[in-house]
Amino acid sequence: METVKNPLFLVPTDFSEVCANAAQRAASLAKDFNYRIVLLHVIDKNTQAELKKENKDSDWVNDRLNELAGSLVKKYVVQVDAIAREGDIFTTIAEVAEELKASLIFLGTHGKVGMQKLTGSFALKVVTSSEIPTIVVQKRAFGHGLDKIVMPITSDAGPWAKTKWAAAIAKEFNATIMIFHMPGEEMEDVITMITNHFQVNNVQFTVKAADKSGNFTKQVIDYSTTENAAMILIMTNPDKSLKTYLLGSYDEDIIFNTSQIPVMCINPRDFNWKKIVPR
Repeated sequence: METVKNPLFLVPTDFSEVCANAAQRAASLAKDFNYRIVLLHVIDKNTQAELKKENKDSDWVNDRLNELAGSLVKKYVVQVDAIAREGDIFTTIAEVAEELKASLIFLGTHGKVGMQKLTGSFALKVVTSSEIPTIVVQKRAFGHGLDKIVMPITSDAGPWAKTKWAAAIAKEFNATIMIFHMPGEEMEDVITMITNHFQVNNVQFTVKAADKSGNFTKQVIDYSTTENAAMILIMTNPDKSLKTYLLGSYDEDIIFNTSQIPVMCINPRDFNWKKIVPR
């Protein structure tokens, strides 16, 4: 009988400090929850130009991947594999994630440092290219676990998919979901629906309404910072063709928050957590 492998986290890297931080974040969770890690470097035109400039070949990429993998194994005692694949970061990361049936992608995003400049619109394009949930990690280091996850609710439209994903993620990683919602009586029914689902599924949660005055995005970030949240969970919007996903200015402000709290981005699709976590 074929042995079922542990589920995995995919960590793209361009060997920058922030990508190393994303790898450490993934490895910490992998150790705590029995996952394995796959490091990925996409050999795109930026890598090729850098190799040519430094008079190096693809062996240098493999050496760097193995060096990073070795450091993660030594520090976290987890299984780490590494892949170098020619392609484009905007498509290849998603392709490899699907091919490997990754449970989550950990994406380090930074300023104009590193070969592939995973910043701004580049990082957002990577986030929206994959159906696999992506955790965007900045330079700030965080501790172990995903004990507190803030879930902003901005309206009564479309929270059901986010609720099901949040419940599954909370149960998988022993997290408390901290619902932070827009104020107003019109939010009562949707909050009741969410909390009922969490209660039925034995998910720990809290509920807090934003102030009526003030910027909601800033309040989300301030609340997450004050509560020392491990992550913020948001959901993108499908475009009219339902083939790609969109991020608005609100999403971008959350993803690139100044507190550098990691943000999980879920692209809407049919909910099937067991498909990507085959335990």
